[in-house]
Amino acid sequence: MTHTTPVPRVFLDAAGHAPVHPQARDALLAAVDQGWADPRRLHAEGRRARMLLDGARESISAHLGTRPAELRFAASHVTALHHAVSGVTRGRRRLGRDVVASAVERAAVLNAARFATARADEPGTTALIPVDRTGRVASDQFIDRLRVGGVALAALQHANGEVGSLQPVAAVHAAARESDVPLLVDAGSSVGHVAVPDTWDLLAADAADWGAPLGLGLLAVRPRVRWAPHWPEDDDPWFPGGVSVPAALAAAVALDLARSDLAVEDAHRRALVAQIRAEVPIRVPDVQVMGADDERLPHVVTFSCLYVDGEALVTELDRAGFAVASGSACTSSALEPSHVLAAMGVLTHGNVRITLPRRTEAAQVTRFLDVLPAAVATVRSALGVEGL
Repeated sequence: MTHTTPVPRVFLDAAGHAPVHPQARDALLAAVDQGWADPRRLHAEGRRARMLLDGARESISAHLGTRPAELRFAASHVTALHHAVSGVTRGRRRLGRDVVASAVERAAVLNAARFATARADEPGTTALIPVDRTGRVASDQFIDRLRVGGVALAALQHANGEVGSLQPVAAVHAAARESDVPLLVDAGSSVGHVAVPDTWDLLAADAADWGAPLGLGLLAVRPRVRWAPHWPEDDDPWFPGGVSVPAALAAAVALDLARSDLAVEDAHRRALVAQIRAEVPIRVPDVQVMGADDERLPHVVTFSCLYVDGEALVTELDRAGFAVASGSACTSSALEPSHVLAAMGVLTHGNVRITLPRRTEAAQVTRFLDVLPAAVATVRSALGVEGL
């Protein structure tokens, strides 16, 4: 009987779903035993749960540079973004009805903006500001649009999770303050990986992106932000129904761990990303590497291969033991180009996105680079493209 050796798995798709840190998992299980009660109750079990929840809030808010009272927990990052956009646009509808955002914002932001501006009695518009070929927004055009007036909310991601480029958040925030427009900063791809600026009025983050279990989004809101809910009243005005205490505690532990060796992990993963960015175009013909060379996230790299179907390449790499993502399709059933790459004016198909988890080994990246040329050639051959 022939026995085949299993292909060793290498996970390179940590965006929004990073491997759960073992200590965060332990914290989650401990909190299930100790913090299962309703933290709003006055009995001993409720007070214990409340103490764990308050501790988690204080720890995370310290890392985000905000006060505990300004930090809210949501059921997901998407929920946090949806409520931020809809709540502020509704609360400021007498001051403005438009939303200004970069063209490469997360789909949750863009969809929420279109929904919020269309549902008003007097509809507004969603103004999408273009980006350059690195994915960085045209800050001068963003600022000019803010000065026109009639803007309820501005939205600008801290960093693009698809190509890694950091955005000029500080400059846009300064202009937004001058125009009395709150700025929503989506830091879902950057918290736990790079330092997050304090130049924001609303800040959203995703705990699963830094190694916490799924099920917790975060939204910090400055006191000066005017907003109004379009959902029924609840004890938690932003996110009705309360929050999972175990999820909050695990998120706090995971963020503590991510921040504890941030400098070491930053240097390690930047070196690996630089290796991928440099070697992929040498090893594989007709490849375009995306994003800025500097001022970028340390763990994200994206490239597109001409004459290749992105989904087919992801499948071929999966067979070889590598879990990667493709930005060439929004869903598995709709083969549409990534709106981020389209806005950048770069090659949209044959796209591979790599997001390095913490503790990624150099040998794993080297093996990926060794396997990639054959995987691309196999997909191109299946499409009838040979000899490249």
